[in-house]
Order: sequence, then C-alpha cells, then structure tokens
Amino acid sequence: MSKKIRKLALLGPVLLAIIYLTLPLISVFTSRNPALLISKLTDSLAFKALLLSLQTTLISITLIVIFITPLAYQMSKSTFYGKRIIEVFLKMPIVAPTAVVGVGLLLVFGQHGMLGGFFAIFGIEIPFTAAAVVMAQVFMASPFYLNSARQSFDCVEDQLIDVSRTLGISPWNTFWRVTFPLALPGLLTGVALSWALALGEFGATMMFAGNMPGTTQTLPLAIFTAMESDAGLAVAISALLLTVSFILLLLVSLIDKYMVSYRITPN
Repeated sequence: MSKKIRKLALLGPVLLAIIYLTLPLISVFTSRNPALLISKLTDSLAFKALLLSLQTTLISITLIVIFITPLAYQMSKSTFYGKRIIEVFLKMPIVAPTAVVGVGLLLVFGQHGMLGGFFAIFGIEIPFTAAAVVMAQVFMASPFYLNSARQSFDCVEDQLIDVSRTLGISPWNTFWRVTFPLALPGLLTGVALSWALALGEFGATMMFAGNMPGTTQTLPLAIFTAMESDAGLAVAISALLLTVSFILLLLVSLIDKYMVSYRITPN
C-alpha cells in the first residue's frame, strides 16, 4: 500500500470522527436564526436559570478550590498507607452515573438519611434547595480539579521545596512562595475544567435538588423543561450553555499554552 493510499485511508475515519463530534453542537447555532435565539434568551425561564447557574457554580468552584487544593497537595507530596485506595475512591465521581450520585446524596443528606436527621434537628433541610445544587456540582466537579491540581503539584520538583526549607522558610511560606506559583497554570486549568463541568451538571442536580424554576433550576434543567413546551427556547438556552462552555475550554487551551512556555522559558 502506497503512502498516499495510507493517508487517504486514515483521512476518512478522521473526517467522520470530526463531523460526528462537532455537527450536533454546530447545529444548535445553525438550526435557528441567531436573532431569534437571542430574543428567546429574554425569557424569564432562561434568565433565572442563567442567574442561578452563575451563582451556584461560582460558589461551587470557590469551595472546590478552598477544600480540594490542600487535598491535591497532600495526595501529591505525601506517602501513607492506603493511598492507592483513597485515590480510587476520590476518582469514583468521574465514572459513577450522575443519577446514582443524586440518590447517594439523598441517602446521606435526605430527611431520613445518615446525616439528614441531624440537620433536621436544627431546622436545616438540604434536598431540593439551592444548597443541594451546589453540593451536587461540587461532588461531580471536584475530581477534575483534584486530578489537574495534583498533576500540577507533581510537576513541582521536591528538590526546590527542600532547598526552600533548608533556607529556614516555613512550610506555609514555602507553599505560597515556591509551590503555588509553579503549580498555578495547572490549577487554573483545573478551575476552568471543573467550572465547565459544574455548569453542565444535570443528573445529580435533578435527583438531589429537583427542577424548580428560580430555586434549583440550572441551565441544563431549564433546557429539559423548555423541550416540553418551547423547542426554540431550549435551543437558545443550549446555545448559551455551549458558548459559556466554549469560552471556558478556550481559557483552558490558553492556560495550557502559557504553562508550556512558562516551563521552557529560562528564568
């Protein structure tokens, strides 16, 4: 088989894969007049869902950064018994069906769940509230930030940390002066990826928080609701969600490019 024939044989599957993976997304923008899509977004359903999604994902990503960053650092730089098992458990949300996650959250935080009864004593109900939306988003998006953050910390040479310590710099200051700046590009990539995933989270939110407009209805849930009565509105919300996700992924690409140049550029 000649080199030209081999290239043509490879080109076919490549083109089919590209078309299959991009055409459904492109159709969201081309199936309706852009002006019509924009006008549909003035609907109160879309506005409330957008506002709630922005609010909840901002809270979610803040919580993820605060609590998962130290975990990622410990998983990268520490060695302890059972580490492999813990690593597997921490990755489970990536492969667990979202509906199963929603059921699990209900079994723990529901009125008759493991911890739900305790919270009920203080008059706190978590399921089917905005707090439940945040919890579902945090649960599903955390592993993506954890993996990215851990890889970033892995790339920070232990020798640099040891040198800092030998100079009398405390572990806390070493982290902020040495480790954090070097790992920052990867941390930002993790933020963007987990934010995009939280923005598109559906199954766990539906099961644990419900689908109440203005209270728990995020953009993906608004699409689900709009499909039952107004397909045009569903397409408009889909286009909005895809646009935001594209911007976040573009940000990831730019961060990755910066990270490569940051590592190869001599100080």
